[in-house]
Amino acid sequence: MFRTVSIPTDLEPARFLSLMAQCADIFNAHVDWALEQHSCNKNKAHVALYSQIRQSNPDVPSALVQAVRDTALEAVKANKYKNCPRKKAHSGLRYDRRTITRRGDQLTLSTLGSRAKTILKVPEYHREIYDTWTFKSATITYKKHDQRIWVQLVFEYATPERRPNNRIQGIDKGLYHLATTSDGQVYSNAKVRAVQRRYLYNRSTLQTKGTRAAKRRLKKMSGREKRFSRNMNHVVTKYIANQENITTFVLEDLTGIRNQNRGKKMNKWMASWPFYEFDSFLIYKCEALGKLVVFVDPRNTSRKCSRCKHVCKKNRHKSHFHCVKCGFRAHADFNAALNIRDDYILSTMPLATVEQAAVNPPYVSSVLGVNPALVTSHQPCAGGH
Repeated sequence: MFRTVSIPTDLEPARFLSLMAQCADIFNAHVDWALEQHSCNKNKAHVALYSQIRQSNPDVPSALVQAVRDTALEAVKANKYKNCPRKKAHSGLRYDRRTITRRGDQLTLSTLGSRAKTILKVPEYHREIYDTWTFKSATITYKKHDQRIWVQLVFEYATPERRPNNRIQGIDKGLYHLATTSDGQVYSNAKVRAVQRRYLYNRSTLQTKGTRAAKRRLKKMSGREKRFSRNMNHVVTKYIANQENITTFVLEDLTGIRNQNRGKKMNKWMASWPFYEFDSFLIYKCEALGKLVVFVDPRNTSRKCSRCKHVCKKNRHKSHFHCVKCGFRAHADFNAALNIRDDYILSTMPLATVEQAAVNPPYVSSVLGVNPALVTSHQPCAGGH
């Protein structure tokens, strides 16, 4: 598993800003070549562009040219040639073992001219990772708000072994409730939504005013709402991941959920819903504890009765769930969490034992590379709990 440690430095910004601007041009040149040739072959790109780039950017170290080439081609490959990734003049710059050296708290980095040196002030809460994990690579970034160069150091450590299978917990994510679990725990999103409404009103008022003082206030406010929401996701996912006796967490795969037009108000809510951040935080926290996070198809999890598995649009009305077939009543988010858990459990059972009419064949993916079929099966819950 990997962890990133972000630390400010005393490196001279002007020296690195010039390097970042030249590397951005090199990045974009490789992207243009890759899209034109429809190829991400690094050897072919080296033959086609290296000599030309070295002539136009003689001060950029050759190892950095190759590192930027690799980054550009990897970005095009990740997008499957659908988009045109571009770097701005001051975008971050990735360093590998050829371009950065770490000796204790001292970093030596390739840049324009001679290598730059800096002594890092490593915070105590990063010290264990910094001293005991294996250093792999780094990214240099420039932050305008403090006009400093920051370094993000990437470390690697052996992933802990999976814990013995115990309990499976389904988690339903929502706009009103940040998370609702299949055992009845509810994590309210009321504070986050209240902060979002407050900042939205303040931004609108200050933008309408338009004075110099208002613009200074807007600049000071920038990022606060995002940091508050990020902190809430950290707190909730840490509490969920550290639950005893639960070794598998099941979430909905909400990829593409924002592609639908749901009206102006709902689109704004959806745009500010950090569900992917919640997923990523829970994944890395569970990975460090030897636990598993899996995803299932979200279709009908809100319309299906968790008791009789009857699917009907009329079953749900806002936050209330009432099955029109068997009469089961529950909070809609709790019912969805039960269905998310049961869909995964059914996907791990032999096909011969599953009643085909009970559940649609669920899509299940494992983010930790563990075969879901190895997880011990549990019978679905027959009632509310």
